[in-house]
Amino acid sequence: MGVNLTGLTEPKNLELTDLKGKTVAIDAYNTIYQFLSIIRQPDGSPLTDMQGRVTSHLSGILYRTANLIEAGISPSFVFDGVPHELKMNTIMERRSRRDKAEKEWEEAKEEGDLKKAFSKAQQTSRMTDDIKESSKLLLKHLGMPVIDAPSDGEAQAAYMCSKGDVWASASQDFDSVLFGAPVLVRNMTITGRRKIPGRDQYKDVKIELIECSSFLSELEITREQLVDVCILMGTDFNPGVAGIGPKKGLKLIKTHGDIENVMKHLGEEIEYYQEIRNIFLGNDYSDDYDLNAKDIDRDKVHELMCEQHDFSKERVASVIDRIEASRKAEDARKKQRSLFDSWK
Repeated sequence: MGVNLTGLTEPKNLELTDLKGKTVAIDAYNTIYQFLSIIRQPDGSPLTDMQGRVTSHLSGILYRTANLIEAGISPSFVFDGVPHELKMNTIMERRSRRDKAEKEWEEAKEEGDLKKAFSKAQQTSRMTDDIKESSKLLLKHLGMPVIDAPSDGEAQAAYMCSKGDVWASASQDFDSVLFGAPVLVRNMTITGRRKIPGRDQYKDVKIELIECSSFLSELEITREQLVDVCILMGTDFNPGVAGIGPKKGLKLIKTHGDIENVMKHLGEEIEYYQEIRNIFLGNDYSDDYDLNAKDIDRDKVHELMCEQHDFSKERVASVIDRIEASRKAEDARKKQRSLFDSWK
C-alpha cells in the first residue's frame, strides 16, 4: 500500500519512549490493516468472538493505544473518506490478490502446512464496514480524537502536521512525505519481530523517523520532483513505468528535471499524470476536527468489548486502568511544570 522509498533513505531509529510528549496523527486504515494482518491464530485465522465476528482490530487498538499513552504520546486517528476514482484500479487489484490468497490459505490449512497458511492468511485482511465502525466506536469510547478525512486519510494527517496541529504523521507508507507532512513516523504501531507477509522470514521492526526537509535535501530534489519520481515508479493512483524503481526514478528526474522531460526521453506516456500530481500536492482536506482527548467511557468500552465481543472483563478493565493512570501522571507532571514555571 502506498509508495515504498526505503532504498532512498536512512531513517533515524527511535524507541517509543523517545516520542514522549509528542502529538501524532495516525493513518487509521493503515494501522488497522496491520492489526488484522498480524493478530492471528497459528493457522492464520483472525481472532473472533463467539459469533464468528473478527476482533483482531479491537485487540490491537485497545492494547497498542494503551502502550502509546503510557509512553506519553497523544495520538489521534484519521480515517479514509471516499477514495479518488483513480485509486479504484488499485482497490480492485488488492481484492483480487486477497481472493487468491484466501484460496491458497484454505489449501494450506487442508494440507496441514501452518507456516504457509499463516503467511497466506496475512494477505487476506479486509476492511469491512463492521470493522471500520467498531474501530471508530472503540477509539471514541477510549476518548481518542477520531477524524474523518474527505478522501485519503494519510493526506489529511499530513495536512494536520503541515499546519503544526500535530508533530508528525504516522503511517507505514511514505505517502505522507508526498502529501507534505514535515515529519513522518513509521512502524509506531507494529514494533517488534514480525513475519514478512508472503515469505518464511522474519525481521525486527523498529520505529523510524523521517524529517522530510532533510530527506529531500539529501536527495537534492524538491517535493514536487519526488512526486514525479513516485509517479514514474507507480502509486496507488497509477501503475508506473515498467522497470523503474526508486533509484532509477530518482536518477531520471535529477537528470531531466521533471516527468514531462522524462516521458519524452523514454518515449512513454503516463495517463493522468497531472491529475495524480494534484492529488499529492493539493488534496481535499478538512479543518473540522478536535484533537483534545476526552475521558474514557468505561461502561461503553465494557459493553463493546466484553458484552458484544466477548473480551475478558478483567483484562479490559486492566487496560483502562493503565490508560487512566498514565493520563493522571501526565496531568500531574504538567501541573508541576506549570507551577515551577510560575515561580521562575
